[in-house]
Amino acid sequence: MKITIVGSGDAFGSGGRFNTCFRIETLGRDLLLDCGASSLPALKAQGADPNAIDGVLLSHLHGDHFGGVVFLVMDGHFLSRRSRPLLIGGPPGTRARLDAALEIFFPRSTTIAWRYPWQVVEIVPGTPAEFLGLSVHTVEVVHQSGAPSTAVRISDDSRVLAYSGDTEWTDALISVATGADLFIVECYEHARA
Repeated sequence: MKITIVGSGDAFGSGGRFNTCFRIETLGRDLLLDCGASSLPALKAQGADPNAIDGVLLSHLHGDHFGGVVFLVMDGHFLSRRSRPLLIGGPPGTRARLDAALEIFFPRSTTIAWRYPWQVVEIVPGTPAEFLGLSVHTVEVVHQSGAPSTAVRISDDSRVLAYSGDTEWTDALISVATGADLFIVECYEHARA
């Protein structure tokens, strides 16, 4: 499992940093864990091919964690001429929020004939799931986003990645982090950490 930090900045680009996005390469798959609004230019700045991304797994539906999916999907259609399928996973409400965002930024985009297939799967917190051949387990955390906010645990054949997502302290993080090879904890305000 190879993990690349694509973006680790806050929602406002403080310090010139890109929004949250982690690229995970494992089991012959290439996926993003969160895809904030600035993730597409961040990927391109790293020399990554957006068409190589097989899927995007979202912790929650704030723009700095999911807003880049709109641009990734549209780039695949209009600019990079993607042909491979793209799988998008997130908490309940992901499809409705993504459709709303697409319509806000690109009116009538939800009705076009797409050049490539993309699909949204909604992962219920507390229910084990499979995503691109990986075992995924999410738990609800404490962060208001209009849909469940989750911490995420991803397992391949040999490694476990745990990710807090945006949250206050909650004991739910213990189950996500226990036994993980790497636990990424997001921190917005150092003074309050």
